[in-house]
Amino acid sequence: MKRAFRVLAVGFVSCVLGGMMSNAQGAGVADERFETRIFKSEQGSLPYRLLRPNNYDAGRSYPLVIFYHGAGERGDDNVKQLVHGMNDFASDDIMAKYPCFVVAPQCPNGDQWVDVPWSADSHKMPEKPTEPMRLSLKLITSLQSEFSIDASRLYVTGLSMGGFGTWDAIQRYPNRFAAAVPICGGGDTEFAKQLLHVPIWAFHGEADTAVKPLRSRDMIAAIKAAGGSPKYTEYPGVGHNSWAATYANREMYAWLFSQKK
Repeated sequence: MKRAFRVLAVGFVSCVLGGMMSNAQGAGVADERFETRIFKSEQGSLPYRLLRPNNYDAGRSYPLVIFYHGAGERGDDNVKQLVHGMNDFASDDIMAKYPCFVVAPQCPNGDQWVDVPWSADSHKMPEKPTEPMRLSLKLITSLQSEFSIDASRLYVTGLSMGGFGTWDAIQRYPNRFAAAVPICGGGDTEFAKQLLHVPIWAFHGEADTAVKPLRSRDMIAAIKAAGGSPKYTEYPGVGHNSWAATYANREMYAWLFSQKK
């Protein structure tokens, strides 16, 4: 079964070591570089952090990445959502090579980006998005009116609960995002046909017991069966923290920022 999918073995050790180095060197970088903000609308509010490109020039247009954090980072402190991955996005080399906006909203305690069970073998996409998901999408629209953002280069990524959120976002709005990087999440395979033209690179740990690798494998298989060509990397022997190697992997950033609608 595993051989039917692309399993990344070569370079895995270097990715993990790179992730350890990145985290060690970048401790506190995201908290320093991401602005603290709150998005407010008539329907509710959502705390979020915003990373601006270096030397922002309103005469240029920039890509925007929205990041959906995991269940452990929920709350209202507007800090915890930066713990995983955001130090990498805010690192000197990534900011210099890929000038962009990165927005990291925080889901309230007790809520989810998409209201589905994480440990199940499958799920059906709920008819309506959750309130945090709906507000996060309105937040993107708000930022587009405030800053010079390239509508053809909107990207979405997330881990665990946020991996589910990433799949949910592109299933509901397949024409809005230029690319998606869902990590240790899962989606509704019934929507595979709608994702044929969305560049996707999914990641999962082979030994993940919190969210079964089956969830990513099934989504990738369904999209391929429908005629799509998504990318999939499964880390051998890795558990639920597959985001560490993923966000440390500079090849992922090169792929992500090369995508355009």
